[in-house]
Amino acid sequence: MRHIFIGDVHGMCNELNTLLDKLNLQSDDHIVFVGDLLDKGPDSPGVVKRVRQLSTEQSHVTLVSGNHEDTHQRYRGHLQKNQKTADEMARRKPELLDITSELSSDDIAFLNAAKWFHRVPKHNILVVHGGITKDMPSFPNTEAEVESWSSKERKRFKLILRTRHVHATKGSVVGLGDEKPNDPFWADVYDGRFGHVIFGHQPFLEGVKFFPHATGIDTGAVFGGTLTALVYESSNPQNPTVVNVPCSAFAEMHYD
Repeated sequence: MRHIFIGDVHGMCNELNTLLDKLNLQSDDHIVFVGDLLDKGPDSPGVVKRVRQLSTEQSHVTLVSGNHEDTHQRYRGHLQKNQKTADEMARRKPELLDITSELSSDDIAFLNAAKWFHRVPKHNILVVHGGITKDMPSFPNTEAEVESWSSKERKRFKLILRTRHVHATKGSVVGLGDEKPNDPFWADVYDGRFGHVIFGHQPFLEGVKFFPHATGIDTGAVFGGTLTALVYESSNPQNPTVVNVPCSAFAEMHYD
């Protein structure tokens, strides 16, 4: 049995299919996508449909929500409850409307079922899309715990979808573009208290980025890097294998 973690796909459907072929999937593989299936690349609807199809073919497929899935989910919610807000979101990000219009109800249900995080106790692994703030005192064991929190507590927790840099002294998240030279990247100071974190969100064009207690597997597929899978074999859990495929640049490099 293998645990396979796949980095940010961002609409690179052909490359995803190539990677899945290269992995030679087995029926008992556990496949976890770290989020951001959507946006930036050429075929976001195709990626969603392919991953949903994969979830019907394989017994164990998990999608961890990225900040792009979260944005699309908020947009779909506003379409039902606040058309004015939805229109404004689509004005700023036309891909929201374009992609949503090509998704089936089954596709949307699949996206809505994305998890905020995923645990693999056997390997002491925690999967989040973005990162862990240094000031986070504890981490829930289940999503049911999060659902019991107040809306303010849940909103704060959702920073795990977007965290990159943390405040040098407070350890709290620093907004994108507001980081100071001494504000560290979160994984540089994460002490492993919640397990080894596998994450996406931050593109590392040079390849998988290994930190003492975290591993970044967004290798910039949509920016001309690679699309990467990190594979843990039950027989050798301490030495995961990197499997990747090269990608042609489709979008300009920028963070969000």
